[in-house]
Amino acid sequence: MARVNNNIITQGLSGTLGGTLVFRQAGGKTIVSTAPRETEREPSAKQLAHQQRFQEAALYAKAQIATPTGKAEYEAARDESNNSAYAIAVADFLQAPDIREIDLREYAGKVGDTIRARVTDNFKVAAVAVRIENGDGSLVEEGPAVQQPNAVDWVYTAKKANTSLEGDKITIRATDRPGNPTTETRTL
Repeated sequence: MARVNNNIITQGLSGTLGGTLVFRQAGGKTIVSTAPRETEREPSAKQLAHQQRFQEAALYAKAQIATPTGKAEYEAARDESNNSAYAIAVADFLQAPDIREIDLREYAGKVGDTIRARVTDNFKVAAVAVRIENGDGSLVEEGPAVQQPNAVDWVYTAKKANTSLEGDKITIRATDRPGNPTTETRTL
């Protein structure tokens, strides 16, 4: 793919030339690429699943941009790359949050102890929940974590005493605006 800046011959060109080259404008630049070729082969199951997911992302983005609140949030995320609010919404739908770190050093099973999770997303993390289970699978407690001022750390404060920590499981579940979940579990 070639990129051309400020060339009077290609400036403003857009479309297909002779079925061979495709010109398009993006961010004040003219982008030239070869025209895509149609294939006679049937798409694989993986390709069909990808097409379905992308279609769902496009529908999500259209619905978000159609509402004043959704459009304003995605418009606010635009940067110098000149991505549209629609493109940002599509990317948000396609990418789930990432749980980067789970810090259990401040959790000793006492009321008021904390569990910290560092969670990121390409747009915005909507919620983080923590679930604490005993080694036998019985629920100790669960609830929402609170986002910290740095916007990437979420802290859960224990509300119940937990006397036996051996084999306990701490599960962190993060979701983003489209509802994509990411779950990670640590065993004590």
